[in-house]
Amino acid sequence: MDLSRDAILASFTQVGYIADPQLATALSLMHRLKRPLLLEGDAGVGKTEVGKSLAEVLDCPLIRLQCYEGLDAQAAVYEWNYQRQLLAIKISENEHLSTSEREKHIFERDFLLERPLLKAISMESSPVLLIDEIDRADEEFEAYLLEVLSDFQITVPELGTIVATSIPYVILTSNGTRELSDALRRRCLYHYVEYPSEDKELRIVNARLPEIDQALAGQIVRFVQAVRREDLRKKPGTAETLDWAAALVGLGVHDLAGDSEIVHDTLMCLLKTREDQDQIPIEVVERLIGKVA
Repeated sequence: MDLSRDAILASFTQVGYIADPQLATALSLMHRLKRPLLLEGDAGVGKTEVGKSLAEVLDCPLIRLQCYEGLDAQAAVYEWNYQRQLLAIKISENEHLSTSEREKHIFERDFLLERPLLKAISMESSPVLLIDEIDRADEEFEAYLLEVLSDFQITVPELGTIVATSIPYVILTSNGTRELSDALRRRCLYHYVEYPSEDKELRIVNARLPEIDQALAGQIVRFVQAVRREDLRKKPGTAETLDWAAALVGLGVHDLAGDSEIVHDTLMCLLKTREDQDQIPIEVVERLIGKVA
């Protein structure tokens, strides 16, 4: 499949993701160089959607590893199916097998539960491996992950080294909650995902909500852009813009200027902390509407 920059821009648009040329170039180089791509940026700017959209464009499986504090190899790579192993031991009790033969039998590949990393390198054709919010994982796991991504192979002590059948398209995302190691950054291509410009966000809204009135879509995007300039703890991302736009359309709003009370009441779609909601009372809503409507 053609994964040139222009082809990626066109194909991503077809699946509803409005990519910028820099991101398209990064994805094209990721394919050409067989290197992981690290996407960094604030929560809600569309990093995870890049992986989902790439899988849709390539028509291949999406394997997602959601990182969290305390994530270890057992949850991310593999673990043994202990229940099946115990059952196999029970069944083989009447068979005349040596201890080594019994051990060899219960440590066959059939008893292995593949977690995202092992599953990704074991597929016949390349999947998209989305390692989401790597900054939430511990540094120890990050170091282990670096080893996996360097050679695309995993060592299982009881079986030996499992080498990748195909090289997955690897996308890592980070919200910047902690600094990632220089070693991981060197291994990856890098792209910072900004909040979208007004023009880009309007294109996103139109792509995801094709039935929306164009005048209302413009008001919504300009309002959200203005809200992001306020002193907020958590600025609304593109996902929040889409949720809010869908809510307003569902409530029959056609003009923000005529429905300031509904606009204020639906800010729960945009503002996700009590402090931020307190920062945008009805008076501020009316002021912002006056600038964008």
